[in-house]
Amino acid sequence: MTGNKIGNIKLSPVDMEARAKLDFRAGDVVRVSSKILDEKSPAKGGASKYRLQAFEGMVLGRKHGKEIGATFTVRKVASGVGVERIFPLYSPMIDKIETTKKSHAKRSKLYYIRTKAVKDVRRKMRSSTLDTETEEKVAE
Repeated sequence: MTGNKIGNIKLSPVDMEARAKLDFRAGDVVRVSSKILDEKSPAKGGASKYRLQAFEGMVLGRKHGKEIGATFTVRKVASGVGVERIFPLYSPMIDKIETTKKSHAKRSKLYYIRTKAVKDVRRKMRSSTLDTETEEKVAE
């Protein structure tokens, strides 16, 4: 399978099984590498050239489970301004999704984080993450 052509944009096929098995939840820190159209340096032959752009932040929530229209929201604070992006889980424009840090949140949607200070959120998530790490060390 070579991919689908929509207009002059060639989309690569998505491994549906691998994306369905991704295990990240609200509170986890993920790095999403998405393909961005690079307009500054066009490729030879008039084809579109893409580059990868990473967006790293905390997952606020997932919607629609493992359906074809499943999405997840990622939030980060850049230069003191909160930035949120909603990514479709099965989009061919997403190259890879990496879980940087796992943490335990007691809720499935963390929308209340928008109004909290960054320091308070990190402290709360750090304490829950450190608790699980110390439990693992004690078990060994």
